[in-house]
Amino acid sequence: MAFTVNSTVDIDISTKVAFLRQSASYPGHPSGIDVIQTHMSWVFLADRLVYKLKKPVRFEFLDFSTLERRHHDCLEEVRLNLRLAQGVYLGVTPLTVDAAGRLHLDGEGEPVDWLVKMRRLPRESMLDHAITTGRVDEARVRAFAQILAGFYQHADPVSMTLNAYRQRFEQEIHANTTALSEPGYALPHRQITMIKQALQQFLSDKPELFDARIKGQKIVEAHGDLRPEHICLIDPPVIIDCLEFNRALRILDPADELAFLALECEHAGAPHIGEIVFETYRQLTGDDPAQSLVCFYKALRAQLRAKLSIRHLDDHDAGEHDKWVQRASDYLQLAEHYAGKLEE
Repeated sequence: MAFTVNSTVDIDISTKVAFLRQSASYPGHPSGIDVIQTHMSWVFLADRLVYKLKKPVRFEFLDFSTLERRHHDCLEEVRLNLRLAQGVYLGVTPLTVDAAGRLHLDGEGEPVDWLVKMRRLPRESMLDHAITTGRVDEARVRAFAQILAGFYQHADPVSMTLNAYRQRFEQEIHANTTALSEPGYALPHRQITMIKQALQQFLSDKPELFDARIKGQKIVEAHGDLRPEHICLIDPPVIIDCLEFNRALRILDPADELAFLALECEHAGAPHIGEIVFETYRQLTGDDPAQSLVCFYKALRAQLRAKLSIRHLDDHDAGEHDKWVQRASDYLQLAEHYAGKLEE
């Protein structure tokens, strides 16, 4: 049965999603479509392929509010992810409507949206799943760590002044603290204040550690969202879902990005993975960032993850609130732990 809409103008997101939920909408009519909704996208998983539709949203850090902006972001997502996920990102596919008002995926008619097309990866090979099931293979960890080390070594350094780099962290600490301190979230004020003060004090007392990363040309255009759920332990490993929508958020010290991954693995119950990753990185690059700096990065990223977790209270049903409060609390515990190490 054809999926028909009344107009080619301003087709709403719910109509597009309803069409993309149907197996008949896809080439080869897959056996079923699994659907995942994220803060910024709808993801449709067919038997062997995945299609990602951007939501028409605008936040302080991204703008998907127009068709042109969503198309540009889809193109950027494919381009940037080819760096660490060759063979996974297959291109950008139009969602069109024909003269009769029928929607098509990669068919005739006027584009009304765009989707990123990907090869579907095996769920059991994702690092987060391997951690959960206790099947983390050290050789596989070293394999993806080697890929990351090579990626950072060959990335062009990004020019940034010493003051700009430190001011960036000052702004992040302030923004995270302000969000976490909102009265409606009822998070522990003492803990939030302690983390903020420890981070600020370290930034003030140890400027030479941050300056050394700039002077050593260590700041690069990185992945930007290096989490276990984005690492697939196939042979060779691939790393997907880089942060494509805001270049400034990808400009990172590799030690910062690897600290974030190590933190996420620790949060998932596998702190040894971060140790293996850093060991491999040091061996291959000769870069040995100060442990206190790595602790700073971990504390700051845990503070950020606490903020992102608690903000889910604003857009999720009350039945899920306990989960997000607990997650924010867990990250605050990690932030406090690593902030405490800054005084040692």
